[in-house]
Amino acid sequence: MEGNNNIAMELKRTFKSGITRSVTWRKNQLKALLRFIHENEDALFEALYQDLGKHPVEAYRDEIGVVMKSAENALKCVDKWMAPKKSRIPLLLFPASGQVISEPLGVVLIFSSWNFPISLSLDPVIGAISAGNTVVLKPSEVSPACSSFLAKTLPLYLDPAVIKVVLGGPDVCEELLQQKWDKIFFTGTPRIGSLVMSAAAKNLTPVTLELGGKSPAIVDTLSNPAHVKAAAKRILGGKFGSCSGQACIGVDYLLVEEKFAPQLIEVLKTYIRKFYGENPMDSKSICRIVNKNHFNRLNNLLKDPRVSESIIHGGGMDEKKLVIEPTILMNPPLESEIMTEEIFGPFLPIITLNNIQESIEVINSKSKPLIIYAFTNNEKFKEQILSETSSGGVTFNDTLVQFICDTLPFGGVGQSGYGRYHGKFSFDTFSHEKAVLRGSFFPEIEPRYPPWNSAKLRFLKMAFRFDYFGILLFLLGIKR
Repeated sequence: MEGNNNIAMELKRTFKSGITRSVTWRKNQLKALLRFIHENEDALFEALYQDLGKHPVEAYRDEIGVVMKSAENALKCVDKWMAPKKSRIPLLLFPASGQVISEPLGVVLIFSSWNFPISLSLDPVIGAISAGNTVVLKPSEVSPACSSFLAKTLPLYLDPAVIKVVLGGPDVCEELLQQKWDKIFFTGTPRIGSLVMSAAAKNLTPVTLELGGKSPAIVDTLSNPAHVKAAAKRILGGKFGSCSGQACIGVDYLLVEEKFAPQLIEVLKTYIRKFYGENPMDSKSICRIVNKNHFNRLNNLLKDPRVSESIIHGGGMDEKKLVIEPTILMNPPLESEIMTEEIFGPFLPIITLNNIQESIEVINSKSKPLIIYAFTNNEKFKEQILSETSSGGVTFNDTLVQFICDTLPFGGVGQSGYGRYHGKFSFDTFSHEKAVLRGSFFPEIEPRYPPWNSAKLRFLKMAFRFDYFGILLFLLGIKR
């Protein structure tokens, strides 16, 4: 704790030295980060297995591959991102010119989450490095193997005077939040996010909050059996296939027409068996629940008799192994905790509707979700979803893949988050866009100065309408 008291001030001095501003330094750090990933792949696989039981394939897909992709993209694009952008200036101000220059914010604090402890740590760091900042990374204490590996190994690759990893629990987080930062980037729950935002407000520190919420999947009645199978696989992948449902971008619940539900449920059950075998509790392709506290929280969701009675598939639990079987529930009460709180685990409630258009009313009755998934071929319904709901994003006919698209911003709205990142959006998140106008001493626009008169008012009215012909006549003394 003692060594973290003035870490922000220490990095502020480093930032003021100017070392992070050059494109060469930024590229060297990105290359070093790529070396870190390449040279430590097996060790990262092991740490992810220790913390969450992630299979190496899942670990590569959701963690290592994500970081490699982001770092390589930043390395390729950082020159273009840093280049000043020309801005059009009104002809009235000729020969003035304008541009927007992206400058680093300074010293940034990044809090990462335990469910994707490598990608959610390093992906924001890539944006902060690309933008030329000094960085403190605070990984989650809930994933200790990954956090300690980052703290021990990352300084061997990245400049330790500029990028620091700090370990610890809530007391360390609180101490860090008492210091003055130029930017705070937080991934976690809305409850902790509100505490981070409150602490940041004391110093008027800008924040990005990557939170979560109950992200629904709307499943329209699909007539093509191939489409039904594809939707089922993608729903299962988006629910159980990513950290056993412990993912903010995972499917939280399904909205389905009552007449279509039986067909969909049978296909879902078929693919659960294909993905995880007849005994999913022994499958090597399903993650553990992160710890006993989270296991108990999930177990408590089923203690409501009305909820437990709604289970139509699965429900098995192994407290010793911290494993929960992929579980489907049919119409649990809408007022029950499983339908009012983010589940963050391998329970998939299905809510049936008379008409699929009712899904919009259900979604709008809750806080704005991080993502809405919708499986439909109805273009009119797609437009209705886009125009009548609000969410961080919308993905049609797939799940999760939006997260790896660097050309799409990733972030929430309202309770699901504030701000965005990925690709150029990460660079922008950790940059200040400075407006620059390069003026001249000639010509002078005299009507902008006192003493005021009616002629100056006429000139200003034409100027704000960009009525250049009228201004020319005015200067020539010609009346229209």
